[in-house]
Amino acid sequence: MRAVSLALVFAFVFSCPQLALAQQASDTIAPEKATNVTSAKRVEAKNFMVAAANPLAAEAGRKILASGGNAIDALVVVQTVLGLVEPQSSGLGGGAFLVYYDASSGKLTTFDGRETAPLLATPKLFLDADGQPLKFMDAVVGGRSVGTPGTVRLMDVVHSRYGKLSWAELFTPAEKLAIDGFEVSPRLAKLVAGEGDKLKRYEGARSYFFGPDGAPLVAGAVLKNKSYAATLKTIAEGGADAFYEGPIAEAIVNTVREAAGNPGVLSLADLANYRVKERQPVCLTYRSFDVCGMGPPSSGAVAIGQILGMLENFDIRALGPDHVQSWRLIGDAQRLAFADRERYLADTDFVPAPVKGLLSKDYLGERARLLDGNKALSDDQVTAGEPTWDHALLFGRDVALELPSTSHFVIVDREGNVVSMTTTIENGFGSRLMTGGFLLNNELTDFSFRTHNGGLPVANRVEPGKRPRSSMAPTIVMKEGKPVLAIGSPGGSQIIGYVVQALLGYIDWGMPVEEIVAAPHLINRFGKYDIEAGTTAEALADPLTTLGYEVNVTEMTSGLHAVELKADGLVGSADPRREGIAVGE
Repeated sequence: MRAVSLALVFAFVFSCPQLALAQQASDTIAPEKATNVTSAKRVEAKNFMVAAANPLAAEAGRKILASGGNAIDALVVVQTVLGLVEPQSSGLGGGAFLVYYDASSGKLTTFDGRETAPLLATPKLFLDADGQPLKFMDAVVGGRSVGTPGTVRLMDVVHSRYGKLSWAELFTPAEKLAIDGFEVSPRLAKLVAGEGDKLKRYEGARSYFFGPDGAPLVAGAVLKNKSYAATLKTIAEGGADAFYEGPIAEAIVNTVREAAGNPGVLSLADLANYRVKERQPVCLTYRSFDVCGMGPPSSGAVAIGQILGMLENFDIRALGPDHVQSWRLIGDAQRLAFADRERYLADTDFVPAPVKGLLSKDYLGERARLLDGNKALSDDQVTAGEPTWDHALLFGRDVALELPSTSHFVIVDREGNVVSMTTTIENGFGSRLMTGGFLLNNELTDFSFRTHNGGLPVANRVEPGKRPRSSMAPTIVMKEGKPVLAIGSPGGSQIIGYVVQALLGYIDWGMPVEEIVAAPHLINRFGKYDIEAGTTAEALADPLTTLGYEVNVTEMTSGLHAVELKADGLVGSADPRREGIAVGE
């Protein structure tokens, strides 16, 4: 960590009266220097690197790069292996967001492979007979929550444009592993055991994850998936069309529509008509770096940009990562960004969103003035702002729930192409419906269950063909037009906080990648300050309480994966809270 001179601290504090008062108020309660939750491995390479949430997936991607494939070839391999060995988080039955830097053109772009609502979906999809929102898990488990999967089409679109090796050979690693079997990881075994009856409700998942006696898979058991291998073989031979039409598509639709007790409305037309959208990246300049990511329907890049844009008005670097006032500023900036997120952000193919207004320097400077005190903002101070609109429209507040799951990986190849991709089936094990050896998503529960709030329409309400809002935040940081860091994380709506904290660690606090992925977490989305249990972040609980926050010490299982691109090579690391690794040559 870079040392900060006392002269710089004093110069800053006395130039900002509000923070001078904060300094006086908190000197006696500032915690000792924080340490990592646990050590993360630093991996260095000269030519290429993969950082992914499972060693088998990372190693499969490394082999493809070593054999002459590029970052997009490795993307297909890593995703198909993750869908086998980490099925609870992502797979063929889900969706993904990709931020991609193409070295040959120097262009940064994004691809939206988010699931879509079925054409037969209505705004009342998640309301009961009395017009009241369903309980969340009652909506999740079964066919009602399944959106049209986008991951397979995304892989096909980006491979056809950028891939180097043949499409068919990229499915061989996962197909062979599915036939030969793989050892169940401790994390997968633990999650299966914790699911119990939810995962046993439907036959496909029950017979795969549990024995005939109902006992869950145990760590170290060899698990084979011949159905998945057959699905991969079909896609390898027939392309993505073989997934979106024909027997695989028919099986998906039948599984959704015949889900006893909670059927869905997905149709063959939904699958046949699914399209990936290429979108412009959303970027915000922070200090001398351009932080770029996925725009709507993801709220990730906008919220991250807003938080950083507010914090740029304060010298977070001088305060440092161990000072309670750093976390007051960070926490309340997050709260203000989430207030805007709930009101304004949704699929811009369906509703206008004031993205430019939300990220304008003037607007964020205005919002930053709310942070000028030295205590926590009160709830009535944390409301959506009034950004400049491209179109005039007012929305009600959205209270959609987004639970942690998902996966993220980063790939950098010899040519300097960079993949930052967040991939998901939403909740752990998705809808708990399984067909063709893969789980189907429950992505539709990322929509607001209510259609209106306070008499105003909710931007993120269910509509046919619409993509639900997400917090996924695959990110590439640029400096002088070149990528210097690729990063992202799973974690539901906590993703935004995880990535922001890592970016502050990298840009402001000079931390290496192995520290930014492992640092203890503190996140405030809705007023309650979540602090990662069992870490030195707990030392901030009392100081934050003194500033007026309600504190919640809890488990926070991020899955940050990062690769830094340096002049002399690559440095990568994987979050030690999960099973991921970084590998390269």
